[in-house]
Amino acid sequence: MVLTKISDLRVDKNPLSYKETDVPKINKTEVLIKVNTCAVCHTELDEIEGRIKPIKLPVIPGHQIVGMVIEIGSEVKKLKNGDRVGIGWINSACGKCVYCKSGFENLCPNFVATGKDIDGGYAEYTKISEDYAVPIPERFTDEEASPLLCAGAVGYRALKLTGVEDKMNLGLLGFGASNHLVLKIAKAVYPNLKPFVFARSEKERALAKELGAYWCGNIEETPAEKLNAIIDTTPVWVPVVKAMRNLKPNGRLVINNIRKEDIDKDELVNIDYSRDLWMEKEIKSVANVTFNDIKEVLNIADIYDIKPAYQLYDLMDADKAVMDIKEKRIKGAKVLKI
Repeated sequence: MVLTKISDLRVDKNPLSYKETDVPKINKTEVLIKVNTCAVCHTELDEIEGRIKPIKLPVIPGHQIVGMVIEIGSEVKKLKNGDRVGIGWINSACGKCVYCKSGFENLCPNFVATGKDIDGGYAEYTKISEDYAVPIPERFTDEEASPLLCAGAVGYRALKLTGVEDKMNLGLLGFGASNHLVLKIAKAVYPNLKPFVFARSEKERALAKELGAYWCGNIEETPAEKLNAIIDTTPVWVPVVKAMRNLKPNGRLVINNIRKEDIDKDELVNIDYSRDLWMEKEIKSVANVTFNDIKEVLNIADIYDIKPAYQLYDLMDADKAVMDIKEKRIKGAKVLKI
């Protein structure tokens, strides 16, 4: 399923096109993957609607890929045919810059994103350098593993960036594919942490309660306790503006979006310095993921038996999965079965 042009999803509800293409050809350090599953990410909406622009069109989206190695390059040493591997948002980085050398390849100026800068996983086949394919633990089915590769990995990175510790209060703005995994990870790693979930959907709040949230409400509500940190996954600005009022001194709000929509950007003028930012409160962004983020979140999920809630779609129904996210029909992650 191919993205051929930038579209407004409010108008064009079928932005992807079915297309027969050649099987990718690999170089000496790459492996060819027969794709089994690919989870759908909100970032695909940002690509389709032009908030982030693919460097080439047409492009095959998708960056939460699980599949089987079926061909290896002549110099591949880490993988063999028959290995089950995952591919995330990070397709490659330069490996030479100051960021790459210090473990921050997510900030590399030559960062290559799967499904944006190079063809991704909404397809039967894809390819990847052996250095960026991660083995999938046996515990997980293909469907369970796919959302961990981005929703899980970037959620885990956001959790690390909050600086939270056990017995602290963590707020989650929005409760889709990523934050429902953050809640599971946070509850496992920090058993005495209190998760506070802000979601406008009653179904999302019910799922949050089911997964162990300490408090659930909508963004207009004020919890009885202030929060040490908040992770925002909403596509708009109103939740950010309102959530800052719930932070403790030295609190941090981490925005886990590659882009925000502009529809309500004017709301930012309502941030009040003395109320919302004074006392060393801060707003921080998450940029991409490192390869170690993916490996670490898979390891944590394996140790604590953390599995995502998901809905399964056929590859040919990729447009429907995208629109279900756009129109907030969300319960866990959306996964394409190839």
